[in-house]
Amino acid sequence: MEDSLPTAADLRAAFDAAVDGTVGLEEELMLLDASTLDLAPRAVEVVSALAADARFKLEMPAAQLEIVTAPHSSVAAAARELAGARADLAATVGEDLRVAGAGAHPFAAGVGPLNPGPRYEAIGAEYATVARRQLVFGLHVHVGVHGGDRAVAVHDALRSHLPDLAALAANAPFYEGADSGLASVRSRISGLLPRQGVPPALGSLEGYAEALRWAAFDDPRRWWWELRLHPTYGTVEVRVPDTQATVEETAAIAEVVHALVGRLAERHDAGEQLPVAEAWRIDHNRWSACRHGVEGAMTDVVSGERRLTRDRLAALLDELGGCHAARELLESGGPAARQRAVAADRGLRGLVAWLADGFAPASVSSARSEG
Repeated sequence: MEDSLPTAADLRAAFDAAVDGTVGLEEELMLLDASTLDLAPRAVEVVSALAADARFKLEMPAAQLEIVTAPHSSVAAAARELAGARADLAATVGEDLRVAGAGAHPFAAGVGPLNPGPRYEAIGAEYATVARRQLVFGLHVHVGVHGGDRAVAVHDALRSHLPDLAALAANAPFYEGADSGLASVRSRISGLLPRQGVPPALGSLEGYAEALRWAAFDDPRRWWWELRLHPTYGTVEVRVPDTQATVEETAAIAEVVHALVGRLAERHDAGEQLPVAEAWRIDHNRWSACRHGVEGAMTDVVSGERRLTRDRLAALLDELGGCHAARELLESGGPAARQRAVAADRGLRGLVAWLADGFAPASVSSARSEG
């Protein structure tokens, strides 16, 4: 089993081959019954129909599938590929299915079947009902970082920013037919599994390789933290955001991640010792992100200064420059607030219909809605 795990030399080779600043997107999406708008555990059927298309993959829940883009030189280019993939998927699923993006389904039952296959069957056997409760949907942003030491430094410093990114992207206020009271219930459900939340600081590629060896994984993909170094792609993979309703919002979140990784790499290159916070301090801020989204307050992991999350995010966006779409998302109150506004007007079934309508480009969504 250990022979399949990457060594420090393997990891260094992956990051030495990485191209700085490339960006790729992975979206976990909910498959819906077109009549009831409940989750439809038919992902195998849909992905089988798209078997020749590498953009579409299965994930663990049977009602979930994933879009994976190629690496691109810019977020805009990655978003264009994502838009095309969303349109193709919406046009392919047939009249009895729809697709939508959010961190959790607003009214589906909290437990559902898993997709078949040795990998998911092994996870289901080990984690039992906890595995079947993972009906949550995330956005993963991969950013290329050239050089293993740089990648570790960026990873270890980026941990402190995970709550800010989670707050901006919080998009799961409803769960099992009720308002959860949270901006995003996703992290609480994911947290039922091990190796979730704030990852440990790695310190070095040797430290990363030793952590994987110690855990004796037969599959390094089970390093499920909200942030990880991808051992094959040579990317910093940010896994904390919820899936977003639209391509535009996905691009807004990805732009912040891309810029933040680049900024941390620049600071490292300039000789700055990037700060590495204790995980419990970062986790303290994770609760505010989960509970309040952009409307909460967080504590600086170094100084202990308490500050409104809106102000923290505004200052971060100022430092990064650009990110205009993210600023608009922040000023609007974030995705969770908009979900609540739609639900107040249309109810939860109307909210899911609204999410499905916004999933693909207007030409596809409008046709499906009219149908």
